[in-house]
Amino acid sequence: MLQIEALHQLFYAGEVNQVHALRGIDLLIPSGQFVTVIGSNGAGKSTLFNVAAGLFPPTQGRILIDNIDVTRWPEHRRAAYIGRVFQDPRMGTAATMTIAQNLTLALLRGEAHRLTIGVSHKREEYFRGLLAPLDLGLEKRLDTKVSLLSGGQRQALTLLMATMTQPKLLLLDEHTAALDPATAEKILTLTQQIVAEQELTTLMITHNMQQALSTGDRTLMMDGGQIVLDIAAEERRAMTVAELIAKFTQVRQVALADDKLLLA
Repeated sequence: MLQIEALHQLFYAGEVNQVHALRGIDLLIPSGQFVTVIGSNGAGKSTLFNVAAGLFPPTQGRILIDNIDVTRWPEHRRAAYIGRVFQDPRMGTAATMTIAQNLTLALLRGEAHRLTIGVSHKREEYFRGLLAPLDLGLEKRLDTKVSLLSGGQRQALTLLMATMTQPKLLLLDEHTAALDPATAEKILTLTQQIVAEQELTTLMITHNMQQALSTGDRTLMMDGGQIVLDIAAEERRAMTVAELIAKFTQVRQVALADDKLLLA
C-alpha cells in the first residue's frame, strides 16, 4: 500500500526561479493495485516518482509504504521496499557485469553487510528458472555482459531485477517508451503478468493514453503538480481517449496541449 499525504515539492525555494513541482498531492493506492499515470511534460509525474523513491525528501507532506513512514528515509534505505524501472534500458543494470552478477545484486538489494556478489551454482539454477519464462534465451547466457544485450532484453532483465524480491512498491517510469512497438508490447505484457502474479502495488507513467486506460486498474492524470483526474472501475472501462481529453478540458478549463499525449 502507498499512502501520500499533503505532498509538496519546491525546487529553488525562495529564489526567482522557484518551481512548485508538486502541490498538495493526496493519494492512497491499496496493496496490489496497478495504477497508470499520465500528464503533460512538467505535470509532476517524474517528481512524484523521485520523491516516492527517496531521491530527495519532500518539502512538505508524508509518504507511507505499508503503513511505514518512509518520508525521511534516503533512497538506499527504501531500496528494499521499492523496485523501479526507467525509460532508458541502460539505467537499471550494470553494463560491465554479467547477467548472473546483475541478478545477484538485485537479489541482495537492501541487505546489509554483504561484501561479495559471488554467483554460486545454486543461484545460477535459480536465475535460469527466472529467466526461462521470458522466452528470450537469457537463461543460456548467464555469463554474458549486459552491455551486449539488446534494448528489449535489457529492459526485460531490469524488470525482472526490480521485481524478483517482490517489492512493496513498483515504479515504472515510461519503461516501454524507448523500445520499438513490438518489443514494447512484449515488455508491457510481461509487466502485466509479473504484477498480477505477485500482486504488486504498481505505479506506471506512460504517454500513451490508450495504454493508460487499458492497463491496470486505475488511471491518474496529473497537471501543474496536482492529480486532476482519478478514474477507475466502470467509468474507466467505458472511457475512450477522446472522452478522457474532453474530461481533462472540462476539469482544467484549458485544452490538453502536449503532442506526445495527443498523438499516443
